[in-house]
Amino acid sequence: MPIARERSGSPTYFQAVGYRVMSRTFTIAPGGRCAGTVDIPGDKSISHRAIMLGSIAEGITKVSGFLEGEDSLATLAAFRAMGVRIERPGPGRVTVHGVGMRGLRAPAAPLDLGNSGTSMRLLAGLLSAQPFDCELHGDASLTRRPMRRVTTPLAEMGACIETAEKGTPPLRIRGGKHLQGIHYRMPVASAQVKSALLLAGLYAEGETSVSEPAPTRDHTERMLAALGCHARRYNDTVCLQGGARLRGTYIEVPADISSAAFFMVGAAISPGSELLLPRIGINPTRIGVLSILRLMGADITLTNERMLGGEPVADLRIRGGQLHGIDIPRELVALAIDEFPALFIAAACAEGRTVLSGAEELRVKESDRIQVMADGLRALGVEASPTADGMIIDGGRPYGGATIDSHGDHRIAMSFAIAGLRANSAIRIRDCDNVDTSFPGFVRTACAAGIAITQA
Repeated sequence: MPIARERSGSPTYFQAVGYRVMSRTFTIAPGGRCAGTVDIPGDKSISHRAIMLGSIAEGITKVSGFLEGEDSLATLAAFRAMGVRIERPGPGRVTVHGVGMRGLRAPAAPLDLGNSGTSMRLLAGLLSAQPFDCELHGDASLTRRPMRRVTTPLAEMGACIETAEKGTPPLRIRGGKHLQGIHYRMPVASAQVKSALLLAGLYAEGETSVSEPAPTRDHTERMLAALGCHARRYNDTVCLQGGARLRGTYIEVPADISSAAFFMVGAAISPGSELLLPRIGINPTRIGVLSILRLMGADITLTNERMLGGEPVADLRIRGGQLHGIDIPRELVALAIDEFPALFIAAACAEGRTVLSGAEELRVKESDRIQVMADGLRALGVEASPTADGMIIDGGRPYGGATIDSHGDHRIAMSFAIAGLRANSAIRIRDCDNVDTSFPGFVRTACAAGIAITQA
């Protein structure tokens, strides 16, 4: 079991003296409903990119709504270690003093990115063109995640990145390489791979283009445009010309729809619920969870739609009711890939059968989310059958409580927390420390929404 860390990312006293620290356990009392107005933290994907792109821009980038979770703080710490002055004048506010495209300096030690796959994959692209060597490390979970999907196309561009024997971290990036733009057709839709190649493409000679088999989140392209570099899109391909200069700007980060998804599902499965979630990002490449829940019969309305920092946002109102099982359309899979743990809970509460396929990417997330969710659902008494690329869930029947192992996966832990709303006895969830990677204050927010959760 990984040793616990404080939220600052620094080792605890107990680590320093060699003791292992027990991880947090959530206990959820059965029943309840969601009501009121709940504020969701800032979008993690956008927070990462604001630090990265602001750091290599010229001038100052001011960010509000920054997610102060462990993953995005790992990115912030990495750029501080490479000589970027980053101030935090208040909660959710960050000021980045950009050093320009060629201003990063060699870190004095390997960069520890904790649990953040986004940090590692995007930094692999950005750092592959720097004049210095560096190493990227992570926690036990991150060191099991595949990196060849990024390092292989980067090598085609001229990068030199060494991995562990199985293509996993740590990554050792050799500096001083001349990158050449390429056209790369991704075998699996991945915003992280696309973004890594576009960041490398900023430094490459000529044009870098990436074709994707299904739409993926476009936060990198939107933020590049806000900083003065316009990537062009032709059908399924995004193209970027090397040699651009970025200019500092103001970035307002909307609330994260991936974090909102837990409460969207919680309200949708609980009769009598009525919950308002303000300022939720509704980027078209991220609203798969919204579309899937509506197909299942969820009562979700959008109001006050507007643009915020180049991203579309809206206030979401969710009312509880009865959901029904569906065959999840394949075209929505890539648009909801991070939200499927929560959607599996919706399927467990929906009348009839829900079938997911085409989601093999779930097996290489922070955990094997297909197998871990299936194991947890079956422990509750739900009929859940994992497949190679998805799951079949026969829902709508009462289920009980159980002790669930989250395997250190923040989205697994939060998903089973909302399952307690429909359970007939308590649910205990082990190994919940990593919830802080994406949703600091989750327990407080869940309690405010009406979920009876405690932690120990």
